[in-house]
This record gives sequence, structure tokens and C-alpha cells, in this order.
Amino acid sequence: MTCLPFPRPRLRAPLALRRAMLPALAAALALALPAAAQTTPDPTDATVLEARDAARKGERKADRSRLAAARAVLSAANHPLLSWVEYWDLGSRLGEATVDEVEAFYARWPGSYVEDRLRNDWLLELGRRRDFANLARDFPRFRMNDDREVTCWWLLTEHLAGRDVRDAARSAWFAQREADDGCNMLATAMVDAKRFSEHDVWLKARYAVEGQRPGAARAAVGLLGNAQAREVAEALDNPARFLRRSASPRRLPQELRLLALMRLAATDHEAAAQLLGDEGLTPAQAAWGWSYTARQAAFKLAPEAVDHAQRAVNLLDRQVKGEAARQPGWTDETLGWNVRAALRSRQDARWPLMLRLIDSMSPAGQKDPAWQYWRARALAATAREGAEGEAQRAESQRLLDGLSPDPHFYGQLSAEALGRPAALPPRPAAITPAEREAARSHPGLQRALLLVNLGLRDEARREWNFSLRGMDDRALNAAARLACDAADWQLCINTAERTRSEVDIALRYPTPWAEQIRSAAAATGLDAPYVFGLIRQETRFMPQLKSHVGASGLMQVMPATARWVAKKIGMDWSRPELITEPLTNLKLGTSYLKLVLDDLGGSQAMAAAAYNAGPGRPRRWREGGTLDAAAWTESIPFNETRDYVKRVTSAAAVYDSLQGGKPPALRSRLGQTIGPRESGANPANTELP
Repeated sequence: MTCLPFPRPRLRAPLALRRAMLPALAAALALALPAAAQTTPDPTDATVLEARDAARKGERKADRSRLAAARAVLSAANHPLLSWVEYWDLGSRLGEATVDEVEAFYARWPGSYVEDRLRNDWLLELGRRRDFANLARDFPRFRMNDDREVTCWWLLTEHLAGRDVRDAARSAWFAQREADDGCNMLATAMVDAKRFSEHDVWLKARYAVEGQRPGAARAAVGLLGNAQAREVAEALDNPARFLRRSASPRRLPQELRLLALMRLAATDHEAAAQLLGDEGLTPAQAAWGWSYTARQAAFKLAPEAVDHAQRAVNLLDRQVKGEAARQPGWTDETLGWNVRAALRSRQDARWPLMLRLIDSMSPAGQKDPAWQYWRARALAATAREGAEGEAQRAESQRLLDGLSPDPHFYGQLSAEALGRPAALPPRPAAITPAEREAARSHPGLQRALLLVNLGLRDEARREWNFSLRGMDDRALNAAARLACDAADWQLCINTAERTRSEVDIALRYPTPWAEQIRSAAAATGLDAPYVFGLIRQETRFMPQLKSHVGASGLMQVMPATARWVAKKIGMDWSRPELITEPLTNLKLGTSYLKLVLDDLGGSQAMAAAAYNAGPGRPRRWREGGTLDAAAWTESIPFNETRDYVKRVTSAAAVYDSLQGGKPPALRSRLGQTIGPRESGANPANTELP
């Protein structure tokens, strides 16, 4: 019921409450840490929380004083989280810091997460100061190297030093999501030096409009001059009015018309389609417009979306030559939506169209399991009979064979498409005592668990993930086991999912709260593995988590839904705070899931979609014709919900296999087809919230 595709909720207990919890938290932590790290409840732990609270307050001098005082207390106590408090302290005054202060911090905490996190912050500060010499010196030590603006600042220093960074700078600028000083300054310098062409600028504007970032598009076109900047502002702010100006004697620039059409398509794809044929665009520009219009129509499940996608491809194939036709530069996101438009079509031409679209994706896009699976299906569907089609059929089987060992959604579907039962990976050799000890004594993992037990999950997650960098599968499984032993199932599952060759299914699919979940499922007539799969996706079995929209407990039940379900099942709801109590939450969540499942004819895929996005949406998504259930799932218009349905149903199949000793069977859960409600069936339960 959460609006998150991945559990990222935060525990935000008041400071006084968190202080009161410290003795119990310390006792729980003692189970996970090595003997040398186990301590009695440390009164200075509360000082860590004081410091974090002071850091969140902002730039006031009083808060800086609190940070400095906390740093002194924790330094005297040699507290294991001193590095974090020093990071918060220095970070609060980074705008006034000197290079020597920062270098001293690096020296005190070498190789730690906070060292590299401060380096990230410091590189941004050096960019703001235009201190390119120190930026160029420090950047090669940046290990995470995952900040786009930092990359832009560094590429600018390289450009100013006379090195050719055009390709890297172009990629970084195109990938920029929000306007920032570093990437904007890099782009300005590259345009001024004529290293970025006018075509590059218009291409950046197209990508920005596709990403619903009109501000970034305006900033890009502004590099070409004030006149262009004024016109693009009108084109994006009022595209319909802008396009009506095409009747005036002065011919509007083609690129501006394309941007206006794309902007119009985002809100009215039908109007954009009507105008596309009359706007005097080049074939390549018109093809881009049709593909983006197809994307917007596919998002709304409009049946004409596939015709728009076909028209875009036809324009390229008939009128655009060479590499520009084979790789038109459309984003993988747009190409993916065009494929989904074809998936919802019953036209015979959909399979060749899907092949053409998937083959136009970037190498990274083509590696996505979804597009590998559907490419395999398209190859098999379009293969000629006999020897002429043998190569295509062989390539189809090769793709399915490559996917089938993985227990994810498309791995399970691939195994079943090959006519063999899906198989869970063999369990790797047990983690050795030495491997366990290496995980238990890892300083970064220790700090992460301490942060978890202070309620600082965001900081814990970052510290934990940084510590996993460079670990092989054996070390990752040992770290996952450490998290499981500490009952942090979120860290456990997420860590185990990083392994590639040594896949420990028991760590990826643990069963905490097993007795309670099975009992709640049985009481409501639900399949227990399905409930396990849903809870694994909702909260990773962490009952204390709360989503940003207010959903609570193991099954992330919203307060309004809890009231409605309690009334429906005759449950006393005089104490709403019980929504977080695991047994109550399970009763409410499973009762609601059963009501949704019954309303949607027993379809586990649609019920999962309803649990995530609300029951009204899958009712609409099932209209428009009967589809293969996998195609219906792939064409769900919400990225989050689509991923949610895949993960819940595939996890349910894995849990069924683990608990029942039989191969995973995804199709039996997913169903063969999904289509409109049959005439005469019970009407939809419109009361469902």
C-alpha cells in the first residue's frame, strides 16, 4: 500500500523517545557485534542524537555550538560514531573551511564513508569557489564518484586544462536531471569553445522535455542566445498557442516546433498527433515526435499508441539513412513505452515492430531482462518456418537460457517458456567462521548497525552500502547474514541480492514472523507465500518502518484503509495506534488484500497492483482487450507499480517453492491472460478505498 517501489521509509521518533530507547537498542546490538564491540548502554549515544538534531537545524550559530560540544564529548569518549559527528560538524561550516581543515579530516578517517562523503561535499564547494586547482587535485581520490555535478566540475577543469572531454562532457550534460551550477557552467564553456554543436543543444532540450524538465530545456536553448531563449519559453509554457503561430509569415524554427509538439503530447497526445503531420519537420524530427507521442499515448493505454510507434519507425526506415535510422537517439524510456504499446496491440505487425524498437535501444537498455525476454518472444514469433528461421529460434532460446537461472520475474517466465520448471539456484557452501568474523569486525558494518539502533536508518544505509563496495559474493553473503542475525531484514535482503554467482536464496527470501504471517493468511483465506512476497516488497519484514505517505507496519496499511477494513470485518478500532502492532497490522493488511483479490477475480497480479496503486487503477488497466498476463504486467503505466507486481508475484513463487519443496511456478500465479471483466460477473466493489 506504500507508494514506494523499494522500502525506503524512515524511523523518526522524537529525540526524547529515542534517548529512552537506547538501553533496549544497545542490548539488541550486542547480539550482532563482536565481543570487543559489545558495551553496556553508553550515555554518550544520546550525544550522537543531539549532534544529528543540531546538524538538521541548519546554519544557526547556536546549533554549531551544540555540534562542537557534542564533538568534544564523543572525542573524549572515543565513541565509534565520532567520525559522523565530525562530519556533521565540519559540514555545517564547510563554506568557511580551509583546505588544511578538510585534509586533516581525510587523514583522521581514511577509507571511511564519511571521508568520501565529505569529499563529495567539498568538491561541490570547490566548484562554487571556482577553485579548479584544488578540485583537480582532490577529484582522483573520490571513490564513490556518483555525483553528476561533481563530474561536471571535474570535466570543466579538464577542459580548461586543454584536454578533449567532449564525449564525456556531452554524456554528463545529457544525463543532468536538475539545473545545477557545475553542469551549466560546463555546457556554457563547451558551447563557447564550439565543442558542443547547435544540434547538441537542441538534443539536450529534447531530452529535458522528455523528462518533464522544462527549466532544463530553457537553460539549454538559452545557450544559443536571448531570442531563442524567449521563444522556447513560450513554446514550453503554452505549446498550443505557440504552434498556432506557424501560420504567420515568419517560419518558426523546426526544433522549437518539435519541442512544442512534445510538450503538447505530454498533456494531449491526440492534439499532438493531429498537428504532427502538418508542422514541416524533417523526417528524423517527425519520427522523434511520433515516438514521443506514442510514449504518451501508451502511458494512457490508448490503442492508437502502436500506430504512432509504427509511423515513427516507418519514417526512419523509408526516409532516414545510415546510423541515424538504425540508432535514432530516442531514449530507452521512450523506446520501452513504444514496445509496451506494441505489447498491448493484437496486430500481427507488433512482433517485428518490437524487434525494431528493442534493437534501437542502448547496449544497457538491451541488457534489461524485460527487453531480453520480449526480444526472445518476438524472435520466435517472427521466425520463418524450417531452416530459414532456425537462426532466429536459436537466438530466442539463447536469450531465454541466459535469463532462466535467475529467480526474478523474467527468469521464471523464461524457464517456463522453455518448457521446463524454474529451478532455484543451489545453495552455496555455508559461511565459514572466518568469513563471519570478517563481517562482524568490519568497522563500516559495525558503524552502520550502531546507526540503525539509534534510529538513523538513512545514515546507516549509506554507511552499510559504502562498506559493501568491492566485496565478493562470499563477503556479501557474510554481511547479509550479519544483518539477518541483527534482525535487520532490509539490510539482509538488499545485501544478499547483490550476489551474482553464489546466490543464497535463504538470505534473499527470509521468513521472519513466519507463524504470524501464516496464521493471518489462513484466517483470511489467502495463500501464505503470496503474503510473504507482498510483505517482502512492502517493508522487508521491518514492522517499525513508516512510509512518507503515512503507511505503517509490516503490510504498510494507511490509516484511512485501516479504519475502513476494521469496520468491514467488525474489528474494534478505538485504538488507531495499534496499526503498527504486527498482529493487528497483519490482520488488517491480509483482510484488505483478500477483499481486493476477490474484487479482481482472484488475479494475484491485479490484486498486487491494487494494493500498491489503489483498486480503481487495475480495473481501468484491464480494459481494452485480453492480453497475455505478462504483457499486461509489463504495460502497467506506473513504473513503481509495474516493478511491484513483478517482485511480489515472483517472490511468492519462490516462497511457495521454499515452503513446499516444489519448483517455482510463476504462471500459475500470474495467470495466462488478463482482460475485461466478464459479463455477468460480480460488479466491482466500488467501496474499496
